[in-house]
Amino acid sequence: MKKLINEPDAYVDEMLRGMVAAYPQQVRRVEGTDVLVRADAPVDGEVSIVSGGGSGHEPTHAGYLGEGMLDGAAAGEVFTSPTADQLEEMITACNGGAGVLMVIKNYEGDVMNFETAGEMAGMEADDLDIAQVVVNDDVAVEDSLYTSGRRGVCGTIFVHKAAGAAAARGDDLEEVRQAAQTVVDNVGTMGMALTSCITPEKGEETFDLGEDEIELGIGIHGEPGTERTEAMSADAVADHLTEAVLEDVDPADGAEVAMIVNGMGGTPLSELFIVNRRVQELLDERGLQTWDAWVGDYMTSLDMCGCSVTVLELDDETKELLAAPADTPALTVTD
Repeated sequence: MKKLINEPDAYVDEMLRGMVAAYPQQVRRVEGTDVLVRADAPVDGEVSIVSGGGSGHEPTHAGYLGEGMLDGAAAGEVFTSPTADQLEEMITACNGGAGVLMVIKNYEGDVMNFETAGEMAGMEADDLDIAQVVVNDDVAVEDSLYTSGRRGVCGTIFVHKAAGAAAARGDDLEEVRQAAQTVVDNVGTMGMALTSCITPEKGEETFDLGEDEIELGIGIHGEPGTERTEAMSADAVADHLTEAVLEDVDPADGAEVAMIVNGMGGTPLSELFIVNRRVQELLDERGLQTWDAWVGDYMTSLDMCGCSVTVLELDDETKELLAAPADTPALTVTD
């Protein structure tokens, strides 16, 4: 498989160097680590929002560094959690004195390493307050290959946005944590794959999927989904994903929602818009009001072809936070 890489071992390092070179006004690298932070970190007197995970899901996580979203993002090797030492470096680099919120996707390695890093950072700085939320928005599978409970997937981006906005307006650590937890409690996602992804190290597909097969409910690392079936039309895929998410989120009649049709890395934007067209029809049929719709690549799986659908039921507070300004490489929201 042809890829635009040099040595596989240099994949993450060279990616991070390229990102810093592209966005020097927004991000910088913590020397000697695979951690990127916003260029002005730490921000004195403001709660810091940090996240991270394995590489290969770009623009997650470092693409959301900047005003109104993340303060720090740690990059593990491809599909591998950052180490506790790297995460501690990130927490320390982002500490502006008002506490640090860790946003963790629900994978066992991520949860363990973040919690260890929080304890390590707390021992080094007696006045450092740390809180966390664990995102588990994948409605498809519980107790998967990498998780106890549901996986954390694209709904994490809404968590980053709400938490970052709450921090930027001056909320304290518990208020920021609660804003993030409200999103976690009201969001659901389900994804599917048309093809496997191909990791730089192996240079071959990570799982076998027949020419006329698709996988429903798949995870962002290629973990098995709920069903392998014959290829389906875009509308049939949108129906399956959206109905599963709505059954789980169970929004109130007439509720306002924000939603994401997310590409997995190898799907053309035109096809995502075709899926979005059908998702909007389904939401309308359910009497739901689409307050905002995001369509594009927000949390990918290298070059996998496929998509996911995320739906978040909104209240006035969450709407305010999602609408607040943000300035990051991957997402900009203006007044």
